[in-house]
Amino acid sequence: MRITEKLQAHQRESDKPTFSFEYFVPKTTQGVQNLYDRMDRMYEASLPQFIDVTWNAGGGRLSQLSTDLVATAQSVLGLETCMHLTCTNMPVSQIDDALKSAYDSGCQNILALRGDPPINSTKWEAVEGGFNYAKDLIKYIRSKYGDHFDIGVAGYPERHPEEEDELLNLKYLKEKIDAGGNFIITQMFYDVDNFIEWCKKVRAYGIDVPIIPGIMPITTYNAFLRRAQWGEINIPKEFIEQLDPIKENDELVREIGTKLIVKMCKKLLQSGYVTHLHIYTMNLEKAPLLILDQLGLLPTEGEYNKAQVAMLPWRKSLNPKRKNEEVRPIFWQRRPYSYVARTSQWALDEFPNGRFGDSSSPAFGDLDLCGSSLIRQSPKRSLEIWSTPTSLDEIAKLVINYLNGRVQCLPWSDTPIDHEVDSMIKNLVQLNNKLIITINSQPQINGIRSNDPIHGWGPKDGYVYQKQYLEFLLPREKLPKLEAELKDNEMLTYFAVDSKGTLTSNHPDGSRANAVTWGIFPGREVLQPTIVEKVSFLAWKEEFYYILQEWELNFQENEKLESAHFLQHLIDDFVLVNIVDNDYVSKEDHIFALLMDL
Repeated sequence: MRITEKLQAHQRESDKPTFSFEYFVPKTTQGVQNLYDRMDRMYEASLPQFIDVTWNAGGGRLSQLSTDLVATAQSVLGLETCMHLTCTNMPVSQIDDALKSAYDSGCQNILALRGDPPINSTKWEAVEGGFNYAKDLIKYIRSKYGDHFDIGVAGYPERHPEEEDELLNLKYLKEKIDAGGNFIITQMFYDVDNFIEWCKKVRAYGIDVPIIPGIMPITTYNAFLRRAQWGEINIPKEFIEQLDPIKENDELVREIGTKLIVKMCKKLLQSGYVTHLHIYTMNLEKAPLLILDQLGLLPTEGEYNKAQVAMLPWRKSLNPKRKNEEVRPIFWQRRPYSYVARTSQWALDEFPNGRFGDSSSPAFGDLDLCGSSLIRQSPKRSLEIWSTPTSLDEIAKLVINYLNGRVQCLPWSDTPIDHEVDSMIKNLVQLNNKLIITINSQPQINGIRSNDPIHGWGPKDGYVYQKQYLEFLLPREKLPKLEAELKDNEMLTYFAVDSKGTLTSNHPDGSRANAVTWGIFPGREVLQPTIVEKVSFLAWKEEFYYILQEWELNFQENEKLESAHFLQHLIDDFVLVNIVDNDYVSKEDHIFALLMDL
C-alpha cells in the first residue's frame, strides 16, 4: 500500500500519531539474517506503519542486498516497505533493475535521493548514463511506472550541506514535489523550534505534501556528536548542558538522551505540522522502542486485536502474487524464509484456492529457490551457537536448550521457540532426553477464542482449533515397531521417510491434505491455514536432509571430523517422521505415550 494512502486511512480512524523505522544494509550475510529477526521483533512489539531500507550505491553485492532486504521484508515478513534509491554510481540500467525488483516484490514506496558522493570522493558527479538530481530520478520513475509508487523526497530543515541559500533549498524541494514526489522525510535534527519555522516556510512556499521528521535516537555521546557534525546540524544548548557532564556514562546518556528526544517529539506532534515520526534505528532495537513507549505510541491491546483481523497463524505476505494465500504446510512453520523463497516464482494457477504447495506443481521441490545456503547462520556463527555435537545425546541437549529458550534457533528452525508450545515443553524435553530428537511441534487446541494472546489468530470473535502435531528423527531400526503400532490406528496418522526418499504411511489417502489448524469465524467459511500432506512432506524431506548435509560440510571444512561423521550417521541411519493426532478433543497425549513406549 502507498504510504500516503496508509497514513490518510489511519488519520480517518484515529488521531493517534504514527511512526516508522529506517534500517541500513549490514555489510555481512550474518548481519542481514540478524536484521531480519530484529525487524520482525520490532514489528511485533510496535506495529509501525512502514519501514524503509537504505540504498548501497555502486552496484555489486551491497546493492543487491538492498533489493533483497526490501523483497524479504515485503514478501516474507509482511512489512510495508519503502526502498531508498539514489543517483550515486547508478546508471539507468541499474536503476531499472532496482525498480523492477521493488515492483515484483509488491513494494509501492520509493525514497528518491540524489545521494552522497561516493566513498573516497569529496565531490558528487553523475555516473555516465545516470541522473544528476533527485528530481530527474523522480521523473524517470513516473515515466516508467506511472502512479504505482509513492515517491518520497529528502527535506533539509537546516539547509543542504552543499547549498546555504534557504530560498534555493525550498525551490529545489518544490521542484522534487512538482516532479512527482508525494511526501517529505527530513534530515535528522535536534533544534525543534527551527524545524517548526522551516515547516511554516515550506507550507508558505506552496508545498502541501506530508512532512515526516527524521528522528535520530541518542545512544552514546560520541555518536551523538559525530552524527550532528556529519550532517552539519545545530545542537541546542539544552542538549549539551545535559549530556556533556555525563558523556562517559553510556547508560545515563541513553536515559537522558531519550528524555530529550521524547520532549522534542512531543513538541513536534503538538505543532500541527507533524502526525508521523520516522525513526532512524541505526539497526538498534531498544532505543527506538523506548522512545515510542515514553511517547505512549506503542499499541494497546485493542490496537493489537484490530491489527489481527484477517491475519492467519503466520503473517501474510504483502507480495501481490500471494494476496490469496491462505494455506501452508506445517513443515515450514519455523522456516518462513525458505518456504516463501521456494514458492515465490510460481504462477497464480499453481496454487489454486489461495493455496501454495499444490501437488500438481513440479516446482515445489526446487531447492534452488532458497538461495545458496539453507542454514541462516554463517559457518563461524553456527559453530559458536551450536558447537560441535558428536553424539545423539549432544544433539538432544542442543534441542532442549532451544526448547528452554537458551538457544534462539537451530539449523532447521530459523525462529525462536514461542509460548504456543508451553503446554508441550515438559513432554518434548522428556522425548529428547530419551534421544527422540524433536524437529517441529504443535499443541492440541479445542475451541480457544481467536483473541487468545498465545494461540489466537484471525478476527477476534471466532474460535480456533488445532490437532497435535509432532515431527522428529527416529533411528531406522525403530521404524518397524512404530509402523506396527500405527498400522490400524485411525486417529494417529503418520508419514516417515529416509534421506533416499523411501516413504511409509498409514494415511487412508496419502494424496489428500490433512488440515491441522482451522478457525471458525462469524460470516465466513472455515479457514484451514495449516496442513500436512505427502507431496509437501517429501519436498520438506529434501530440504531437511540438505540442511544436515550443509551442517556436515561446515564441520569438514573446519576439520571437526568427528562431528561430520556423526552428522552423516544421522543422514544415513535416521528417518524423518511426522505424526498427527486427529483426536483434537481428547485430553490424552497419545503421541507422547506412543513414543515413550518405543
